[in-house]
Amino acid sequence: MAKTLIAYFSRADENYFGGAMRYVKVGNTEIVVNIMKELIAADTFKIEMKTPYSPVYMTCIDEAKRDLQANARPELVSLPESIDEYDTVVLAYPNYWSTMPMAVFTFLESFDFTGKTILPLCTNEGSGMGGSERDIKKTCPGADVKKGLSITGSRAAQAKESAEKWLKANGLR
Repeated sequence: MAKTLIAYFSRADENYFGGAMRYVKVGNTEIVVNIMKELIAADTFKIEMKTPYSPVYMTCIDEAKRDLQANARPELVSLPESIDEYDTVVLAYPNYWSTMPMAVFTFLESFDFTGKTILPLCTNEGSGMGGSERDIKKTCPGADVKKGLSITGSRAAQAKESAEKWLKANGLR
């Protein structure tokens, strides 16, 4: 039987919402993941950095930019033992500097995704998927990387209809 994993990176604390900063207890990407968990049967794995970025938004984006420029692979708190049992991986993340957070690269490079389907989902405040789909294809040769879903982060709580339509179009509903 086909199994699905939702692997996601999400950041709470101070976030940017259409021109203003606001403190949140649950990050936008995690909000969308929680909606998806109501829609499909899937296991979840939260990608967490051992040394998280600052809770202050402007400091966080500077740290994320530094990691991107250094092509860093931040150490993660943990990794699944294996992803062999999964046919499909929904990969959810915020847009950091037109791609995924570098911790997501750490996750992807830890496994062989050959023969697996990857469904990218990117939360953002208007920058869309950036180059993340291309970066996933490059990082996961042999995977079938489908067209991603871009969700405006400040509207994450209203993403059910979009998520449901996207999941259905990709055979998960």
